[in-house]
Amino acid sequence: MSQLKGSVALVTGGARGIGRAIVLELASRGADVVVSDINLDGAEKTAKEAEAFGVKAMAVAGDVSNSEDVAEMVAKATEKFGKIDILVNNAGITKDNLLMRLTEQDWDLVLKVNLKGAYLCTKAVLRAMMKNRKGKIINVASVVGVMGNAGQSNYAASKAGLIGFTKSVAKEVGSRNIQANCIAPGYIETEMTDHLAEDVKEAFLNSIPLKRGGKPEDVAKVVAFLASSDSDYITGQVINIDGGMLT
Repeated sequence: MSQLKGSVALVTGGARGIGRAIVLELASRGADVVVSDINLDGAEKTAKEAEAFGVKAMAVAGDVSNSEDVAEMVAKATEKFGKIDILVNNAGITKDNLLMRLTEQDWDLVLKVNLKGAYLCTKAVLRAMMKNRKGKIINVASVVGVMGNAGQSNYAASKAGLIGFTKSVAKEVGSRNIQANCIAPGYIETEMTDHLAEDVKEAFLNSIPLKRGGKPEDVAKVVAFLASSDSDYITGQVINIDGGMLT
């Protein structure tokens, strides 16, 4: 499949989990990919997997919450590929705790990575996209940003903020043929969810009409659609990928 042939995609947090699945899905559809992650070894491994699809790939290390790291990351990607057509703001962390026990440091860190990181990366690629009059910005939020969740006030706030950020960017740059959309995954089976207690997993599954968790590939396929020309008339939207959890 060469639906994205000729496109260049930058995926943050691309070393593992949902980010890795997104990288490989975009590569399978012909996009050259830049894999950004604070874990360079993991990013390099994912980039090598992507190259198996016959595309070009590179790994870059960087902290998305650090403006200097982001500027260097985008500069390296642009130097190698000449452009960035697709930005997937996937990098994110959790520091869960009940609000009464949540430290100021854990509040600040989650907001810094999950929300400020998306702001820095989007701003870094936006000028060139506007000049080219073409671009796809896809932000990975969460159903938690829509419905809230006990013990995740910092994470929920960051993801809700990301939804508002996406809608605002969509209105700012739509006239330049740039689409900005958000996906909100639900219970997706990754290394992160593997560590949940069994009763927590069971509670999640009982709340899902499809009665199963999602796979990273389920998320990646929606990202690939939003990255393609098939979604050119879709912007400012939030697409839940949750098996019906919020239905």
